[in-house]
Amino acid sequence: MFDRLLFPTDGSDGADAVLDHVVDIAAASDATLHLLHVAPAEPERRPSLRGEGDDADGDGSERRRSDGERFVSDAAARASQSGVSVVTSVERGEPYRVITEYATERDVDLVVMPTHGRTGLSRLLLGSTTERVVRRSDVPVLTVRPDAATDLAYPYADVLTPTDGSACATAAVTFGGELAAATDATLHAVSVVNVAAFGADIRGPLLIDELEARASDAVDAASDTAAALGVETVRKSVGRDVSIHDGILAYIDEHDVDLVVMGTHGHTGFDRYMLGSVAEKLVRTSPVPVVTVREPRDE
Repeated sequence: MFDRLLFPTDGSDGADAVLDHVVDIAAASDATLHLLHVAPAEPERRPSLRGEGDDADGDGSERRRSDGERFVSDAAARASQSGVSVVTSVERGEPYRVITEYATERDVDLVVMPTHGRTGLSRLLLGSTTERVVRRSDVPVLTVRPDAATDLAYPYADVLTPTDGSACATAAVTFGGELAAATDATLHAVSVVNVAAFGADIRGPLLIDELEARASDAVDAASDTAAALGVETVRKSVGRDVSIHDGILAYIDEHDVDLVVMGTHGHTGFDRYMLGSVAEKLVRTSPVPVVTVREPRDE
């Protein structure tokens, strides 16, 4: 299923907590694990008061790069204990840009990143490296909450693929189906109708019925895709909830789901930060790991 995994690390407790799960995935897949640290960009050199051309922050910059080399070296030592082949790299630049470019240039199959799972307006406005990578990465991104990492096991037994029949949802169903087929997991094809969207609209019941019919078609199509990929067990469900996000969280809890695979349009901009998306909300709030798969781009 995976040949190359990318795990960006900053040496934090969160990254350290998720590393063992990444190693488990790499070991089970016989994949090469790329360990990447992104150090701050080289500061612009400017003359000092003495007329020297030395970088005023040179020592600090080099120290951070040295710390990064230690982070990836320590992580590589842990991965090697499980027999995992490792590639390490320390690069400079804007973290989310370097991570997404590295993943694309090296033909990575999956980026794995920890998420703090924090919420609130400041979090939505400021974002984080993980959330920026989720929005921009052309490579699927697996996000894992560090506080739940110790309870995770790979391979996953139950994989949930929410779908509405869109192109990005279909891409996620394909990814989830391939993973389920490769690991003998059960695939849950689910569509949730948002009943709160109609408010006092007198046409509400008719519109909900129509949306449920479309949701059922989307779930059937997802089931057919999974079966064609070799998934032996597929469970289909169409439900109603006050929000799609809440409906997915409820399904995770009720069916002991181990992983969610969700499509994302990868939109950016201020309105995106304020409104978010179901996928991005799940990245912050899901009790289990989430893989986001970006909508295919037109060639």
